[in-house]
Amino acid sequence: MGSPKKNRKKYTTPLHPWRAVRIEKEKALDKVYGFKNRKEIWKMDSLLKEMKSQAKKLIAREDAQCVKEEKLLKERAFNLGLIDKEAKLEDILGLNIEKVLERRLQTQVFRLGLARSVRQARQFIVHGHILVDGSKVNVPSYILRRGEETKIKFDHTSTLNSTEHPERKVIQTLELKGKLEPEEKKVLKQLPAKEAPAEIVKVETK
Repeated sequence: MGSPKKNRKKYTTPLHPWRAVRIEKEKALDKVYGFKNRKEIWKMDSLLKEMKSQAKKLIAREDAQCVKEEKLLKERAFNLGLIDKEAKLEDILGLNIEKVLERRLQTQVFRLGLARSVRQARQFIVHGHILVDGSKVNVPSYILRRGEETKIKFDHTSTLNSTEHPERKVIQTLELKGKLEPEEKKVLKQLPAKEAPAEIVKVETK
């Protein structure tokens, strides 16, 4: 069982530390999602691998216990916003790491236009400016439950809650062109107009 006082590692590291293909992929993900370090990628990847491994085992089984475990696994994936209500186990096998990373609080704060970049979104969360369903969350890698993405807002005691705060005002066009990374511009192009700051949409649609 081990000592209950010792925290156990919640992720698995890559089998080989210097695989060029994996390193390049991690660099690309880091530019889009703004991680603190590679451990954050490995944690999300381990979560996905765990769910896929369980799905593979359940697909190969045919017993009463299998039905119960399948229901629980699909409910878990559904509650995390990874699959639809009517999805099958095969749909879990088709998930990729980007699907999980999109459910992180840091990503959603940027998607909602509450920050000008994913790096700034991380800063706001760590400094305690963000509430999720009325509770303060200061963990950027927090995985949102289904529906929680609509309950993200600034803490009412935070200075950022005021629309007159400098960071809440619309970013000037010239400043925006110089500050947004190409990967962030690509992400903003995929956002509905109502979710992105008006000035961002204006710049990107020229």
